[in-house]
Amino acid sequence: MSLNLCIDWGNTSVKAAIFDNDVLQKQFAFPPSAALEKVSSMMEAFGPVKAILCSVVHNDDELLHLVKSKIKSVIKLDAYTRTPINNAYLSPETLGPDRLAQAVAAHMHNPARHNLVISIGTCVTYNLVQKNKTFRGGAISPGVHMRLKAMHAFTDKLPEVGLDGDLALLGYDTETCMRSGAVFGLAAEIDGMINAYESQYPDFNAILTGGDAAYFATKIKSKIFADPDLLLKGLNLILNYNVAFPR
Repeated sequence: MSLNLCIDWGNTSVKAAIFDNDVLQKQFAFPPSAALEKVSSMMEAFGPVKAILCSVVHNDDELLHLVKSKIKSVIKLDAYTRTPINNAYLSPETLGPDRLAQAVAAHMHNPARHNLVISIGTCVTYNLVQKNKTFRGGAISPGVHMRLKAMHAFTDKLPEVGLDGDLALLGYDTETCMRSGAVFGLAAEIDGMINAYESQYPDFNAILTGGDAAYFATKIKSKIFADPDLLLKGLNLILNYNVAFPR
């Protein structure tokens, strides 16, 4: 048994998973402040022989050093990491590695179709990988929490509103109007983007993922497949592609 450790350090949380070949065995989520302690405990408990780190933050050096001190075969995913798909992004050094990992997973699981990965987190990213296994790019827009916070931050009188609370299409006070605009506005954006991509790329598949995917899955009218573990699966695929046998 050869276990892999896959780590996704996002803007608001860290997720880590243990894979046995292509099978996800265990998954954990924790705040960035607990990353060193939690990952150290995972390595001690499971003894992975390969690891990959995907990070969209700048303060991950200590975690990377910790993992390398315990595991010989370690990859930090970046613009120069080999992947099983082609990367046609014109500024690969600015591409979030999470977007690339999601594209890899989408294509490897649906290689005969064009795949649009929609990841709903701090930001919403739209990532298209064509069936000729080429990642083309997509779009980035504010996530639902960012939209709510922005309305409060950039006005004098609008309150700070969260997702918790009554959600009505026809808001009946300022709080419910803000929540309606953020939630249903984003859902309409996603439906519109899916329709726009589908009109240009026949034989098309849309995949929903990210931290807020479950919340929006029931609010989107388009036919879409939800996979909350898509990023971790992509990291595991990239790790196995680069390190067939641990040193």
